Amino acid sequence: MTARLCLPWPHSVLKTPAADVPEITDAVRAIWADMIDTMDAMPGYGLAAVQIGVPLRLAVVDCSEARGQAVRMANPEVLHASVQLREHEEASPNLPGVSAVIKRPRAVTVRFLNADGAWEERDFVNLWATSVQHQIDHLAGKMYFDHLSPLKRKMLIAKADKYRKRG
Repeated sequence: MTARLCLPWPHSVLKTPAADVPEITDAVRAIWADMIDTMDAMPGYGLAAVQIGVPLRLAVVDCSEARGQAVRMANPEVLHASVQLREHEEASPNLPGVSAVIKRPRAVTVRFLNADGAWEERDFVNLWATSVQHQIDHLAGKMYFDHLSPLKRKMLIAKADKYRKRG
């Protein structure tokens, strides 16, 4: 497969909720393969299909040290989130050059269609949980900086614009 380019924020696909995936097909598996190649090329811990311009509820996450452990998800949804929060510095290839510390639940239970087309429920903790939630946000048309206060968000976007102009 191949690594794809990530859309620049504020592309409309990044702000629009993605469409559900009715079934797992070879075409969906090919998109997942491209997403994994793109994620590994960044390098990153996860990628949502909307980030590469595919408006479908598809995500991949791989927080393993050795890599090659990517979880492929279609239509992921959080069923349960821990009360305990975890801070992590998050970023996105769609808005390069900036990052922010975001607080999210430390653990989540997520339901999704897996690569075999079966519904699966899986628990994710720590970095895996952060990445899964980050991707689910993307699929809902949200960016990580939407969790910031309006002032911090404005400052982050201004910094990204400066970075982009320096190119």
